[in-house]
Amino acid sequence: MKKISPEILINQGICPTCYDKSHDHIVFGDNKDKMLYENELFECFLVSNPRAIGHTIISSKKHYKDMLEIPGDLCESIFLFAKEMMIILKKVYKAESIYLCTMCDGPMNHFHLQLIPRYSFEKRGSKNFVKERKEYVEDKEKIKKIKELLNNIYK
Repeated sequence: MKKISPEILINQGICPTCYDKSHDHIVFGDNKDKMLYENELFECFLVSNPRAIGHTIISSKKHYKDMLEIPGDLCESIFLFAKEMMIILKKVYKAESIYLCTMCDGPMNHFHLQLIPRYSFEKRGSKNFVKERKEYVEDKEKIKKIKELLNNIYK
């Protein structure tokens, strides 16, 4: 199956994330091996082209263009989960801190939070949000540890 770019979909007024989910992941690729947690409302997975090792996304399953559109109870659930996930990522990856950002940019965006680790050897500041993307390298031990820690919280 041919891969389609997010830009093409956006220009056609289609959310790339929703399209990807309903078309067997032909936009962003299959992320089952990167999935850390999911429930009926949201999912959490490692990024395929991370800005830092451990770069993670938490995405609503239903389409909302940004935080202003999500219902309050979902907002609360996602942000409480994000806080726990930040603690886990900091511990597992030995990061100095974890940045949280959302960059929903227009009606065809899909609400998501990005958790980007910053390490002690990196400079502080907003440039960490635009670091060059890297190639994803699977670390099964770290994935296993993250899932174990999440399972202790979300049984």
